[in-house]
Amino acid sequence: MCDPDDYFILRLYVAGQTAKAIAAFDNLKTICEAELKGRYEIEVIDLLENPKLAREDQIVALPTLVRKLPAPLRKVIGDLSDVERVLIGLQLLPRSKAETFRSPI
Repeated sequence: MCDPDDYFILRLYVAGQTAKAIAAFDNLKTICEAELKGRYEIEVIDLLENPKLAREDQIVALPTLVRKLPAPLRKVIGDLSDVERVLIGLQLLPRSKAETFRSPI
């Protein structure tokens, strides 16, 4: 889990202003305001305008959220509507809660 004082740099990769991309941004903004108020920065990367950037972070599906900071790098794919999944992906839930949300193997 991240330190409560960590500053987050989040990069959201999208392909144009699609409904899914807009939903992902809106969902991310809502989550960040609730969980990281004043401790985050969101960079939106449109791969239609900058396709080379997909290779840098090994983006294979869209939309994809990448947590650049704090380390380690983490990724969450999709429209970010599943709040628990996003919180687990960003490592904002304590380990015990994260294990509760894991699917059995």
